[in-house]
Amino acid sequence: MHRIVIANINDRFAVDTYSYTLQWPAIDCLRALATRGYREFELQMYPGHLWPAHIDPAGRRALRDFLDANGLSVVTLNMPNIDLNIAAATTDMREMTLGILGRVVELAGDLGVEGVVIGTGKANPLFPMPRSQLVEHFYRGLDRLLPLARDAGTAIYVENMPFAFAPGILDMLDVLTAYGNDGIGVVYDVANGHFMKEDIALALRACAPRLRAVHLSDTDQVAYRHAAVGLGTVDFSILPAALAAVGFARRPILEIIAPSDPDDAIDRSARALLAAGF
Repeated sequence: MHRIVIANINDRFAVDTYSYTLQWPAIDCLRALATRGYREFELQMYPGHLWPAHIDPAGRRALRDFLDANGLSVVTLNMPNIDLNIAAATTDMREMTLGILGRVVELAGDLGVEGVVIGTGKANPLFPMPRSQLVEHFYRGLDRLLPLARDAGTAIYVENMPFAFAPGILDMLDVLTAYGNDGIGVVYDVANGHFMKEDIALALRACAPRLRAVHLSDTDQVAYRHAAVGLGTVDFSILPAALAAVGFARRPILEIIAPSDPDDAIDRSARALLAAGF
């Protein structure tokens, strides 16, 4: 197998493939990003890009062999969480969601991926069900997913999301603490936290014992975005010290959504973050 020669310019950051889900199959996307110096990735689950039902055992072996042959790694598989809802009111929707997430967990195991990113689930914004019911549905989902993850050799990571029923990091941590499993990781999304007007340094300290990955992108606090660094109001200059203070030394994941020119948006974001002290 031909080995990609990796430049050393962008290997300070991991890249989420969100912007490429409509453009490329995952392996072609990884090949292109690797030639630009990126070595570590979060893959988004999307039909045509990477979807559990559409990649057979041979395809899974081929993708894992490609990663191994080129010194690349996928740290997380992520579900956009738009169509699915682990805390839905209807049993049918919860079952469909857990069925798909279960297959994502199995795919993560086949690819040697550390964790699968999920949210707590969404409430109806006009007439939400009681919080206790939302929490109960989420816990039942964890009851299903955690044994699958253990058997597959991967883990479940929960992300702070503004549209979740537990949107802030402290609220989300309260839900996880009450569930009682310290093995559940957390992905802290800086843009999501900023949009929710969180103190980012405080949020990182709060979730430090569970912190497994950090998503970086920009947004303001009016229109929710995952834009290139510099296009919003996130103060990235505080982050290197905040991450060092909690002992987080992994590559942050650039989760930039820029459909028109993601290559430029991601590279510009990496350069801006380096200038900010990363």
